[in-house]
Amino acid sequence: MNSKILQVEGLTSFLGSREYPIRAVDGITFDINQGETFALVGESGCGKSMTALSLMRLLPTSGRIIAGSVRFGDRDLLRLSETQMRSIRGAGISMIFQEPMTSLNPVLSVGRQILESLAIHQTLRGKAAWDKAVDLLRAVGIPRPEQVIDNYPHQLSGGMKQRVVIAIALANEPKLLIADEPTTALDVTIQAQVLDLILELQKKRGMAVMLITHDLGVVNELADKVAVMYAGQIVEENGRETFFADPAHPYSQKLFDSLPGLNKRNEELDVIHGFVPSLQSTFDGCRFFSRCHRALTLCEKKVPVWSHHNDGRVFCHLYSTEQKDTGLSKHQVHGSNNEKLYADNYNDRSALLSVDGLKIHFPIKSGLLRRTVGYVRAVDGVTIEIPKAKTLALVGESGCGKTTVGKGILQLIKPTSGKVMFEGMELTRINSFRLREKRSDFQIIFQDPYSSMNPRMLVGDIIAEGLRRYSDSNATSRRRRVRELLEKVGLPADSMERYPHEFSGGQRQRISIARALAVDPKLIVCDEPTSALDVSVQAQILNLLKDLQSHMGISYLFITHDISVVAYLAHEVAVMYLGRIVEYGPVDQILSQPKHPYTQALLSAVPQLDVRGPRLFIRLTGDMPSPSDPPSGCFFHPRCSQALDTCRSQYPPVTRLSDGHLTNCHLYTAES
Repeated sequence: MNSKILQVEGLTSFLGSREYPIRAVDGITFDINQGETFALVGESGCGKSMTALSLMRLLPTSGRIIAGSVRFGDRDLLRLSETQMRSIRGAGISMIFQEPMTSLNPVLSVGRQILESLAIHQTLRGKAAWDKAVDLLRAVGIPRPEQVIDNYPHQLSGGMKQRVVIAIALANEPKLLIADEPTTALDVTIQAQVLDLILELQKKRGMAVMLITHDLGVVNELADKVAVMYAGQIVEENGRETFFADPAHPYSQKLFDSLPGLNKRNEELDVIHGFVPSLQSTFDGCRFFSRCHRALTLCEKKVPVWSHHNDGRVFCHLYSTEQKDTGLSKHQVHGSNNEKLYADNYNDRSALLSVDGLKIHFPIKSGLLRRTVGYVRAVDGVTIEIPKAKTLALVGESGCGKTTVGKGILQLIKPTSGKVMFEGMELTRINSFRLREKRSDFQIIFQDPYSSMNPRMLVGDIIAEGLRRYSDSNATSRRRRVRELLEKVGLPADSMERYPHEFSGGQRQRISIARALAVDPKLIVCDEPTSALDVSVQAQILNLLKDLQSHMGISYLFITHDISVVAYLAHEVAVMYLGRIVEYGPVDQILSQPKHPYTQALLSAVPQLDVRGPRLFIRLTGDMPSPSDPPSGCFFHPRCSQALDTCRSQYPPVTRLSDGHLTNCHLYTAES
């Protein structure tokens, strides 16, 4: 039996005023054993990060711990002075924060930041401290650590920055590592490397890990034990295998039902209706009652009790021995909503958009006279087609040029060369006046909806901007149209009188979709529109996009790194690497029979929900080369385990593998 390294009992943390507090963490209890990975999962705003900050006693200024105990070994952390807690943070418990750039000091080198931690807890100085910092960077898999140690955070890729954060967290060999969404902003290949690194270091050091995430695939690959959190409370806890085989709480079940995938592509995803209740409320019953598809009458008025179920525990009346009322609540109207099937109403295979040889090169200027000394080949000869009412997914690692392709197609960035044909019109050759008139036919949904909106404008005015430009409607008809659009994307009409900051991330993304739909576009470029959303909100957005395509015939260029979303939404997939398409074809062929070694590596890195065992991960060595200085021959050959001699000298031509399935790879050129 593993000894308990952390014991949390009745932890309660409030934020805000004392009259109307936000009950961010409301009486949670759990244990973490030595060497164990404990995963805390749930939607944004449920209290996961506040739980971690409470354990570390790092709550914001308005936060306070009201009750409970947090025993780390034989010490109650809530009873220690701030000076005593400083000796615990870093040496006893370390934390990896969600966004590495905000947790690193931009004006200090990587080495200085590691040395600070070593100086505080180990009193190391001089060469001994420097050698220790280099060893830490080498331990987290950073190549050439002797050089990287002098770099500043902005000089490193996202994956490298996250590795530096891990190195700092592990500098003093903590007994417990708290990882708060450590891979959310990373590509799947980098994510897989970081997760493998955490597992490897955990085994070497016997360290316990508290993993905070909303990615159930990551949980399945790392966790020993899983706890599900909702509205400030833990509602279910169990071992990983049992939890994934048979989730007990209705909220947990809905999280699984919300996940997209190839097997659900012809039907509507389950969603969790409504919203997480305000944590300023006082609750008489179950906090999930208003959204629960299995709610009982007593759930509304009686707080659940913990019940044992399948070797775990669940906070739900359905499993209580005291529960005698088996009738559904008269207020409960939600059931499973995945009965809706999507029919393919549009069989016209003619191309709405045809892109041929698109290149976008950015000049590199240097010297006093700002002469051009080279080019960043962000997009280097991309050819794609999108038929009416179809979705092409564009996938690849960050920095490969996906977003630049989307902006180049919409002429938001001027292409260096190539053709962009939209309904037979060559967009790169028309004048600015004709392009402005044509813009109502193609719109874009940005990755970060908040930064794409004017924070000083009301939502109604934001959505109506396009209507004022492209229609002759008066103010009354525009307001009517805005209300219709808000209803179409599932938002109340009074949303038009509010500002963007008053909405959640998922709601802001719906507003972005409503703005794009206002001018009745035929093509929408979706740039990572669900990357920052919880699975339940993601399901709502995907359902909406699919419904709009089914009824309005809209085409999508869907830029993403989430393969499960690709499997659910896309008809065809283009895999991009260093500015070029390396594999292209129907979604079922690409996902089930990937041919290019890069596609194979990309798909192998995707976390799986299969409980039968870990995936076979194809590890890519090094980082993606710079687009300003691409390798000779095949751009992927320095990282490819199957590279041939010819790969180092010649870029591979296009090989047709089957109807519509193409790849640029010498492995198949040699076979033909």
